[in-house]
Amino acid sequence: MEFTNRIELSDLQEAVNRIKSEIGQVVVGQHLTIEYILTALLADGHILLEGVPGVAKTLMAKVIAKTIEVEFGRIQFTPDLMPSDVLGTSLYNTKNTEFEFKKGPVFANIVLVDEVNRAPAKTQSALFEVMEERQVTVDGTTYPMSEPFLILATQNPVEHEGTYRLPEAQLDRFLFKLTVGYPTAAEEAEILKGHNERRRLRDAVDEVKPAITADQLNALRDKILMVHVEEKLLEYIVSVVGATRAHPALFLGASPRASVALLNSCKALAALRGRDFITPDDVQELAYPVLRHRIILTPEREMEGSTPDDLIRLILEKTAVPR
Repeated sequence: MEFTNRIELSDLQEAVNRIKSEIGQVVVGQHLTIEYILTALLADGHILLEGVPGVAKTLMAKVIAKTIEVEFGRIQFTPDLMPSDVLGTSLYNTKNTEFEFKKGPVFANIVLVDEVNRAPAKTQSALFEVMEERQVTVDGTTYPMSEPFLILATQNPVEHEGTYRLPEAQLDRFLFKLTVGYPTAAEEAEILKGHNERRRLRDAVDEVKPAITADQLNALRDKILMVHVEEKLLEYIVSVVGATRAHPALFLGASPRASVALLNSCKALAALRGRDFITPDDVQELAYPVLRHRIILTPEREMEGSTPDDLIRLILEKTAVPR
């Protein structure tokens, strides 16, 4: 018997294919990372991209932002950056003898925060309110952000020189932490071939066209809310996230915000792949990008060389899967 979706997802599939087509003109490989970024976009969540310099983190973020017809902003984080450089500041207007608020670069729909871990905690704190509440409060006045609002942040691994560890409260506000690795040999050869045969990369990026509008994106997000989730899968998500709080190898477990993030991202991924229901496989797949930045290993486990992904794998293996 042929399966029929209860939600019409053809327009979502078409929009995703258009976006992927535009991205593919510039970015070689990184298919799963791109799929996860689109998942976070549909789930209305912020993204942290981590990888060594030169693996196209910034390029990927810029190109994806260009495929959506919205206002784009970019902030280059540096050690001397101040919170007012991110949020904006009040300036005195000599004509009307009043202070006027000049909005900072964070006032855009998609904001690329490049090398987010180059700035100290004081500047990092400027993002707390806007990431969680989609608003900025300056001098007692609150300024709401326009929808959609998404922060795409990139960072180099924290052990590199001149970087700061992000505060846990800020990390928890990212839906996903995605690790961008090196391309395969075949992909790297294709990258070189493209640079050898065609015009400059900047020209290729300029030719990327918007694939959807802000209104279309918001309509697709409304469809994500209707994706069906069985009761036993809600309990499964709670069990997986709850296990991080009781595991002896973890100093800090994931909060209820992680459970909500896992649920929303599973619904978005299911719809992106043409299903109007989530499965245990979705939960197991997305547990890694949702949880890896929300848990902290004990010093003993870190000295043994364990990683957050190792602990997530152990938790998934020990948690009963619903049938």
